Amino acid sequence: MEQIIGIDLAKRVFQVHIVSAQGENKFNKMITREKLMAF
Repeated sequence: MEQIIGIDLAKRVFQVHIVSAQGENKFNKMITREKLMAF
């Protein structure tokens, strides 16, 4: 399955949004810098 991943870069918190090829929202969450590396 193809997905589009968008990351809004900020100083402390990143907004991560994943959308499927069909346009369905799969993931939308704010993640701290530390947790983004594990993501």
